[in-house]
Amino acid sequence: MPDSQPHPSAAPVADEDLGPLAPFRHRVFSLLWSTWLIANLCMWMNDVAAAWLMTTLTDKPNWVALVQTAATLPVFLLGLPSGALADILNRKHFLLFTQLWVAVVGALLALAAFAGVISPPLLLLLLFCNGVGLALRWPVFAAIVPELVPRPQLPAALALNGVSMNAARIGGPLIAGALIASLGSAWVFALNAVLSVGAAIVISRWRRTHTPHPLGRESLRGAMRVGLQYVMQSYHLKGVLLRIGLFFFHSTALIALLPLVAREIEGGNAGTFTVLLAAMGAGAIASTFVLPQLRRAFPRDRLVLAGAVTQALMMALMAVTRSLWLAVPAMLLCGAAWLTTANSLSVSAQISLPDWVRARGMSMYQMAIMGATALGAAVWGQVATWSSVPLTLGIGAVSGIVTMALANAYWPDRGMVDDPTPAGPLPHPRVSAPPPHGHVVVTVEYQIEPDKAAAFRALMEESRRSRLRLGAVSWELLSDINEPGRFIEVIEDASWTEHLRRFERTTTADVALRERKLAYHIGAEPPRVQRALRESTVRAAPGEGLGFFKP
Repeated sequence: MPDSQPHPSAAPVADEDLGPLAPFRHRVFSLLWSTWLIANLCMWMNDVAAAWLMTTLTDKPNWVALVQTAATLPVFLLGLPSGALADILNRKHFLLFTQLWVAVVGALLALAAFAGVISPPLLLLLLFCNGVGLALRWPVFAAIVPELVPRPQLPAALALNGVSMNAARIGGPLIAGALIASLGSAWVFALNAVLSVGAAIVISRWRRTHTPHPLGRESLRGAMRVGLQYVMQSYHLKGVLLRIGLFFFHSTALIALLPLVAREIEGGNAGTFTVLLAAMGAGAIASTFVLPQLRRAFPRDRLVLAGAVTQALMMALMAVTRSLWLAVPAMLLCGAAWLTTANSLSVSAQISLPDWVRARGMSMYQMAIMGATALGAAVWGQVATWSSVPLTLGIGAVSGIVTMALANAYWPDRGMVDDPTPAGPLPHPRVSAPPPHGHVVVTVEYQIEPDKAAAFRALMEESRRSRLRLGAVSWELLSDINEPGRFIEVIEDASWTEHLRRFERTTTADVALRERKLAYHIGAEPPRVQRALRESTVRAAPGEGLGFFKP
């Protein structure tokens, strides 16, 4: 497989290269996309076989719904560590490992089913282990995609990833349904193991050059802390996570209970379940070809709300219909709504993330999806156990519309995303002997016109978020008691190496923010910057100060 090199985000791309299939012109993207398609086929085949197998082991709705919980909960629990690993390890080797893990679990599922020792608890345990592989795999693949295509083609590439998911949603259930009907669920798990090995072979042939960072590899704990800080200090990303969590928490009610819904359709059986899943996948694929026009015509929030409303209405229809002729169009529209909503939010997250934290950011996006899915499956399954499947779907539909409308009202998209383009190599501070350990405290002293202090404080709130996003462990702003207009910004880094990493992570938006801060400075010299090593920490008694206080 050819080498892949990151595409410059600012590289010009002709209009004809912005179509929905343009990323396929890049050979490496096409080959890795094929492995993603295989991975998704295995996932859907596994989910269908497991869900149907569970209905043969028990008829309790909560056990059936827990199949979704067991499959998705690991992504919520391991999302941040897996994202951190994907950012600090060789991404090719990490992706290869995840495929081999899934192959081994598939083989264990097949052996248990062939031996006739499968039970509801054992099935859930093995599904959880399979979910561990998914948890490790998704962030690294999400981080690789922007390496393979120019930035203007990223929305199309992400939509094609959705196509692979939904083509698998069609093909996976069809293959699984045919095997279940003719040979049994064990053969589905065996085929998954074989396909996963095949995907691993393709990945092993990818000649990707891994360039170690000159500052060395981040620690796992530090990488997780910084990734979490980055998201927590981003208004934009928190809004994305809120919306995707709400959408999947409510919409998963239909997927989790679909085996039971299929049984209530006239003549319902395993084939009915397969047809409904396939219809959902077909609707998602069809929507891919109109997504570019939809993104240009509507703002993100309106498009997301439209997707949530459409999905909820179709879920309500599935709650009451017993006709396959109505259920199939409803699932087609459900699939279109799912892909439109998920793709809109995925693109919104990707374009706001710099490459150094991309896997960690997207892992938290996936954590929101899978955490909401796992929680939703458990909640709606229990509600269905207490009441009925139709009532549960109706409640989920109403709640989904209301909560998404409230999210748009109280956390609106500001329409402005900070430019995550790297600012380029910045000069590192020079010291005679870099400290081998200990926290580094940096102070930046500004002189501001006293009547502009309030505006400067507001701007420094942006500085606080920027410093913490880049990895600082703490930040504060001090003002001089005796000299109005004198402010000191205090930034603390975990080590000298982590201090230098902030220079490597600086983006175009951070440079622009620095210029805005300098515009307030009225001193004859630039703001004075000092660096010190924290020797010890002493907590002062109340009232004991050093001449400064927090504004």
